[in-house]
Amino acid sequence: MPEAPPPEPLFDRMPSFPSADGPPDPLIYDGSARALRQRSVNFAAKRFVDMMYVTGLDRATAERHFRWRPAAIPGGLAARPVPDFGIGRALEEASAGGRLTIESDDRDRRITVRWSDPEFGPPVVGHAIARPDYGGILLGPEAAPRFEPAPIPRPPSAPDRAWPLGDGVAPPPPAPAIADAAGALFAGSPGLYGVLAATPERVLFERYSDFGAPDRATPSWSMTKAVTCTLIGRLLQEGWLRSLHDPAPAPLWRDPRGIHHRITLDHLLRMRSGLAFPVLAADGTTHLGFENSAVYLDAADAFDVAQRSIVATDPGAVFRYVNSGINVLGAILRAEIERRGLPYYVTLYGLLADRLGMRSYQHSADIAGNMIASGAGFACLRDYAKLGVLYLQDGMWDGERLLPPGFADYALSPSHAGTSYAACFRTNADRLFPDLPDETAWASGASDQRIFILRRQRLVVSVTNETDYPVDLPALGRFVAAAAASL
Repeated sequence: MPEAPPPEPLFDRMPSFPSADGPPDPLIYDGSARALRQRSVNFAAKRFVDMMYVTGLDRATAERHFRWRPAAIPGGLAARPVPDFGIGRALEEASAGGRLTIESDDRDRRITVRWSDPEFGPPVVGHAIARPDYGGILLGPEAAPRFEPAPIPRPPSAPDRAWPLGDGVAPPPPAPAIADAAGALFAGSPGLYGVLAATPERVLFERYSDFGAPDRATPSWSMTKAVTCTLIGRLLQEGWLRSLHDPAPAPLWRDPRGIHHRITLDHLLRMRSGLAFPVLAADGTTHLGFENSAVYLDAADAFDVAQRSIVATDPGAVFRYVNSGINVLGAILRAEIERRGLPYYVTLYGLLADRLGMRSYQHSADIAGNMIASGAGFACLRDYAKLGVLYLQDGMWDGERLLPPGFADYALSPSHAGTSYAACFRTNADRLFPDLPDETAWASGASDQRIFILRRQRLVVSVTNETDYPVDLPALGRFVAAAAASL
């Protein structure tokens, strides 16, 4: 007589699927003292290589702008601070004691940061290099990237064609109210590269600091998220993706039995994915961490790391700002391009930046050659403003529809009542800028870089700022209001 099957089998009988191995193995964030020191020198190398060899500042100006920043341990859902286990104090003491050095190699466009502390052990060394169209590439302790950053064919600029379709700009004499508002903004914002105001037809006003320039590629940090959101819109328009509310087709999330399959593109865009990872701290304790800076401090494959996050909260239920979800979108963009047999880098630029004539725009690559989707892109103010113009025109560009109808409404509208965050854009729903309408939206970077989009006024304002200086936000709001009032 055949043996009867157990009444409660340990595993279900669901048929297997190609590459359906369940959730990807999670990564654990190393919060040891040495790992935090490594991240601190890594970020310093990334900052210097960006300033000197992407933005093009001289060494003296870069040093004037630079501040040492200790690596932080990711926090959990609570607002309680996470102990830094003395990394901040150690960094201050090493800086004061001359144990931190920054070496620049102009020929190789390379920065090497070294933290020497005989009492701690061998020196901690971080490298970063810059390559055209790949931004600043963080290498950490490694000497070279894991890919070949070959030149990327991109179309030339069009200086004889009027902005925004080309690069020809001839701003009129500024109205006194705008000029006065700009003067107040610059007076209270010592790190400001410049500010620009424009309509879809022309540039109304632009002004630069003594270290800014019209053709200077300036940092965006998380404004790059708005570029990634727009690239997802491009894939929807091209029919490569079907719906924002479908399960996110990440390469490592192909198992329909896995909990990651519940995460949609909309969840990722609106910071409601629930993604986190376990953190092992220096004292041996563990907690759940929600990452918002590791991608710029760890010399790692950003797309692989992001997909290996665990699902810590019910997808869609909790807003938590993290970079990992946006880099999952970056992995999806790369997978959709390469699945069609297309060259990754040329196609990624060709889908959006080159289509808009944003010739100065460049992503930053990670050590594995992924174009980081969550931040660290670069462009001049005129090119940042072109992205805003695309949204002012509801996704139309030079007579062609680049984004699906209604995508601008989706991207620039707050996710839920009680939050000002939209889909990789922020809004004025919380009245951060009391001089501006509630429906004002903007792409936002960590150091007050912004692309303001005022659709009713058909106005875009782009502003970029160096990383370690605050912007006078009330003065910025008044400048945008003055520009709007001039129309």
